Amino acid sequence: MNIAEAVYKLSKKFPKEERYGLKSQIRRSAVSIASNIAEGAGRNTNGEFKNFLGIASGSSNELMTQLMLSSRLGLVEESRVTPIIHQLKEVQKINYSFIKKFNK
Repeated sequence: MNIAEAVYKLSKKFPKEERYGLKSQIRRSAVSIASNIAEGAGRNTNGEFKNFLGIASGSSNELMTQLMLSSRLGLVEESRVTPIIHQLKEVQKINYSFIKKFNK
């Protein structure tokens, strides 16, 4: 949820023409990570949880790409994107550890 909050604050400064483009997509990806982890945790089986962790993993990769692209396009300074990317990498590691645990 911290990542989603940071992404909302970051994307608030995007130009108006990005309102329905990258700004919207980057916010959906960020929210999707926490939402899928939460939904999976509320499911009845480890298999269902693992499935939602996989979806969260895909969303985190999508968000990583969108953050890098927003910096490359000059929509936001790289120095503002870097801390979020570091947080995102930590969440990816934790998520991967959970998925690995369910594979055993």
